[in-house]
Amino acid sequence: MDIGIDSFAVTLPDPKTGRTLSAAERMERLLDEVEVADRSGLDVFGIGEHHRAEFLDAAPAVILAAAAARTRRIRLTSAVTVLSAADPVRVFQDFATLDLIAKGRAEIVVGRGSFGEAYPLFGFASEDYDALFVEKLELLLALRAQTHVTWRGRFRPPLSGQGVYPRPYQDRLPIWVGVGGTPASFARAGALGLPLMVAIIGGSFARFRPLVELYREAGRRAGHAPETLKVGVHAIGFVADTDRAAREAFYPGWAQMFGKIGAERGWPSAGLAEQFAAMCAPDGSYLIGAPETVAAKVQAANAALGGLSRLTFQMSSAMQEPEAMQRSIALLGTAVMPRLKAAG
Repeated sequence: MDIGIDSFAVTLPDPKTGRTLSAAERMERLLDEVEVADRSGLDVFGIGEHHRAEFLDAAPAVILAAAAARTRRIRLTSAVTVLSAADPVRVFQDFATLDLIAKGRAEIVVGRGSFGEAYPLFGFASEDYDALFVEKLELLLALRAQTHVTWRGRFRPPLSGQGVYPRPYQDRLPIWVGVGGTPASFARAGALGLPLMVAIIGGSFARFRPLVELYREAGRRAGHAPETLKVGVHAIGFVADTDRAAREAFYPGWAQMFGKIGAERGWPSAGLAEQFAAMCAPDGSYLIGAPETVAAKVQAANAALGGLSRLTFQMSSAMQEPEAMQRSIALLGTAVMPRLKAAG
């Protein structure tokens, strides 16, 4: 199982000091985090895509290219590219260029996004989000398969055999499909035979097992070999020397972030502490604690979902202190991963 980090480059005020980092300082810290992940032996680092004031990840391929120049082995991916609101030609060119810089370490996770700001920003109707995604994914896969593409769709001018360059370093640029909880999205990824990245930010891992099985069954029916139907999970997590230290370090920023998003979406504002405690409990989906606690929960998630190929930790939305953040990343690579490998 690959283990890695996903970041959204959050710039909210530190809940303890009230200080907000400058955009340049936050970006420098983010690149430092990728370097630590690379040195610590982690397998992958992902950068999200948002178009909001509190995030700096509007151009993930640019950030990943900077990270590629400062790392040697870690794989670099989007988490996710909001394909519904993007031009697949430009997405392919951006990540093919990244792949050349990184010498074959680039990947793409495509999705429809959890926020809606990208659609009006780039001139698309939000109610078309699924039709946009289906059409653009078709084109992106065609661009991966061949240099000269003839294609016609509803939302983009046609292609009539123009060459799309550059071509990536890898023969086949990895493209994952990022999903939430919509059954049709799981089935579609399976039918296409594409690896699946499931965002699990609440509840339990076990409740996603029927959807993962739907993906696997759709893949089998479409004739795809089981080994090609990879399943990854994106989950909230943080590692410290003890369970208590991890929870105390992570909670203030988490409460700030989820309180802000919850207010926008009309979620109940009461009981955040109780929700957090429940998610950190053994049957909750937060991977927060000491290395032995986190390793045990990763193993439980792997069993609950019938085997995982990848698990990425979303920790930077809530953690502001650079020393604690880098320490957490290092512990994930040097203390959690060895426990997972020893357990088989």
